[in-house]
Amino acid sequence: MCRNIKTLYNFEPPAMDEEIHASALQFVRKLSGFTHPSKANQAAFERAVEDIAGAARVLIESLVTTADPRDRQIEAARAKARSAARFG
Repeated sequence: MCRNIKTLYNFEPPAMDEEIHASALQFVRKLSGFTHPSKANQAAFERAVEDIAGAARVLIESLVTTADPRDRQIEAARAKARSAARFG
């Protein structure tokens, strides 16, 4: 799918609204093929982003796990190491 969409579930601290909105925006951009929609499509684009962000919030808040929350800094360091290994 889209590399910019990150896992938001089971982190400490929990995902913020800005992160959920950014993921929804990336998802809608990928589906629509628009980075910046035309004025004719702007309302539909923004409505889709808000709908998907809302659905994502409901999903994240509804999921249950027994696993310990992941640490954002540790996950960021792992991603940086994977990137360095991949791109040298």
